[in-house]
Amino acid sequence: MARVTEPNNAQKSLIRARSSNSLDGRAPRTHTAVMKIPLAHDPLGEALHFLRMSGVFYCRSEFTAPWALDLPAFEDCLMFHVVTSGQCVLGVKSAEDHVLRPGDFALVPHGAGHRLASEPGVGGAKLFDLPREQVSDRYEILRHGGGGTPTTVICGVVRFDHPAAARLVTLLPRVIAVDAWSSPEAEWMQSTLRLIAIEARELRPGGETVITRLADILVIQAIRSWIASDPAAQTGWLGALQDKQIGHAIALVHREPARPWTVESLANEVAMSRSAFAARFTELVGEPAMHYVARWRMHVALTWLREEDAPLSAMASRLGYESEAAFSRAFKRFLGFPPGSIRRAKPDQSARIPAPIRSRVVASVDLPERGGRLRL
Repeated sequence: MARVTEPNNAQKSLIRARSSNSLDGRAPRTHTAVMKIPLAHDPLGEALHFLRMSGVFYCRSEFTAPWALDLPAFEDCLMFHVVTSGQCVLGVKSAEDHVLRPGDFALVPHGAGHRLASEPGVGGAKLFDLPREQVSDRYEILRHGGGGTPTTVICGVVRFDHPAAARLVTLLPRVIAVDAWSSPEAEWMQSTLRLIAIEARELRPGGETVITRLADILVIQAIRSWIASDPAAQTGWLGALQDKQIGHAIALVHREPARPWTVESLANEVAMSRSAFAARFTELVGEPAMHYVARWRMHVALTWLREEDAPLSAMASRLGYESEAAFSRAFKRFLGFPPGSIRRAKPDQSARIPAPIRSRVVASVDLPERGGRLRL
């Protein structure tokens, strides 16, 4: 059957598809391209496309029972854990405890402080009070415990900088736990872990990029599993993305934030009347369409401010504002701080992740049968 093409959907996007800021020494704009991509028929999938991680940190933690580790909160970060041998209990405040076994993958999406322990009730040690072996600038090993039954965990801290990703992450529950052995995607998830193992062990050219993208895949799969199984994912912004017409309109705004959108023009794009579109958008998204457009522009501007050195006046013009002053007022109204404060804080952005974990560290794993050991 011939493939059907829709030429009218090809739009130049102001949203940039980029790899991690820290993959090499280049400035973001030198490895970031404005891409012309056909408009997605799956707006939720497009939002997941922007879940690209930066500030990635991996640590291999070797524990012996009894043990407990208290991890601090990390601002604007997501944390994940993979148990490679033994088992542990993951506890996050205001969430149900989860027992993690080899191959299980758990996310703590909001960067909340939490605890890993051999069992409930064990006194915990604080992460940064414990000695760590720095194998290289990308690889640390933590050892802690009372000498009993061993457990090994790979822990990671990541950050998503794109506004679509940030919006999605705020909607996630406090904990997402995936059993990679009972998942329908078990085979490829296990293969993904094996490939991470090879890249970590060999450290070939480009290996760091591969490892980072594979970690992207695991995190996205955990989020997809939650979206597919939790009724809460069918409401609000996520539910709106899955609506054929409103999701299409949201994707258009994401792709072309500088376009002079009106309620009428968005309604025309999705073949709805102005009044029906306005009512349905507000019902599903929780705010009026033009309020969403304005707020989205400010989040796009925030990304630009972090990545680029262009003058504020140029950014204001790119987003359709007649003056820098009008742009600055809108920015502060939606985000609560002036755009200039981002520029002043740029040199200190990495301080949001403490110095001992700013480097990338990786651990290799060999997958066992269920209940066995992921050998490091």
